[in-house]
Amino acid sequence: MTTLTATTARKNFFDLVKGAAEGHQIFRIQHRQGMAVMMSEADYEEIMETVELLSIPGFRESIAKSKKQMDKGDTVSMKDVFGG
Repeated sequence: MTTLTATTARKNFFDLVKGAAEGHQIFRIQHRQGMAVMMSEADYEEIMETVELLSIPGFRESIAKSKKQMDKGDTVSMKDVFGG
């Protein structure tokens, strides 16, 4: 993550927007009143989706259990699940 002053960010605003939107770069912008972060909307939406999933009670435990099953080879084929 690149850290910039608000003055530098202002001078390079369009390049920062392009870097965030097209290059998935994240910029931390310093100002005397606090910090801000600039990122692409797609990256923001992914983060928010992850936060939402992780807020579901038992979700992390379910993922951990599934990973252990996969590591042991305790899986079912797509054919068995969906037929065919």
